[in-house]
Amino acid sequence: MATIDLSTPPPATPGGLAELPRRLSLTLPELRFAAEQADGAPLPFEIVAGPAGGPTGGLGARLGRTGGVVDAEAYAAALAALHEPRSSLARRGLLVDTAVDEGLLGAVGLIAKPAVAVDLDVAAGGVRARAWHRQRDGAVATLATADGLVFELAWFPVGRWADELARVAVLPEEAKTRESAVPRYVDLPHALVDAAGEAVRSHRADLLTVLAAEHAGQVRYADDRPVPDLEVVPLLAALAGEPRGRLRALVADVSGGSTTTVGVVSWVLLADGWRALRPRRHDGVDRVVVERVDPGDLATELAPVLAEVSS
Repeated sequence: MATIDLSTPPPATPGGLAELPRRLSLTLPELRFAAEQADGAPLPFEIVAGPAGGPTGGLGARLGRTGGVVDAEAYAAALAALHEPRSSLARRGLLVDTAVDEGLLGAVGLIAKPAVAVDLDVAAGGVRARAWHRQRDGAVATLATADGLVFELAWFPVGRWADELARVAVLPEEAKTRESAVPRYVDLPHALVDAAGEAVRSHRADLLTVLAAEHAGQVRYADDRPVPDLEVVPLLAALAGEPRGRLRALVADVSGGSTTTVGVVSWVLLADGWRALRPRRHDGVDRVVVERVDPGDLATELAPVLAEVSS
């Protein structure tokens, strides 16, 4: 016969279940209530909707039911339909009598008072998601939302941070539509990228040939070979025309009570997936490296910036 031991459990084994991220899905009212119970911990965002300063006031009120007004009204209606936070948290076992779950309170407190802050903004396929990662003393808490109504709150040891960063950049398979005309790695002048983008946006793609000729030999592969002139124009057209999304990660040092921006990581979504955009300066010329990356590379991209914060 099997025996079930209900005595004090042994300490958690490193790398075991105790180190796995704990995740909670919270509505905005539930999240705000938890923040109030955590000594009024401030949240890393502000949502403004409705007549008191939101899109439905001011110019929108004079012009009638514009898109911004309709969106704000829909958001306000959805927010009003959410359950009262005390009762919904109690039903889920996250509020017992008047005590909020300790893990939930600790995560909200870490979100409010971190040493390192990473703000992530991802837009792809018509959807925009925001995520706030906060780290202090070997622990990380994250908050994420795609609609401002429902949030995912998670907390875990810092050793799991790389995996959580990768989750932010994961794309559905349908987002990768075809092969890209941009090579896996290309290094080119920033001025050329900027001018080519403006030409395509202005419906003057005929200027790409002129721009390519002006920068002949300056577009290069990873091994420093120049990209053949005949391939530069379609490459520029793809860089300007393929993007369907972007990812931006901003790292800040908040350990001293004030916020100091340390660095920014930028990715762009092309036809076959993400490309990292890495600015650099060579021989007095501002250049940008465009390199194929996968979601798991986001932690690697951020590592030098995070090291600067912790140094």
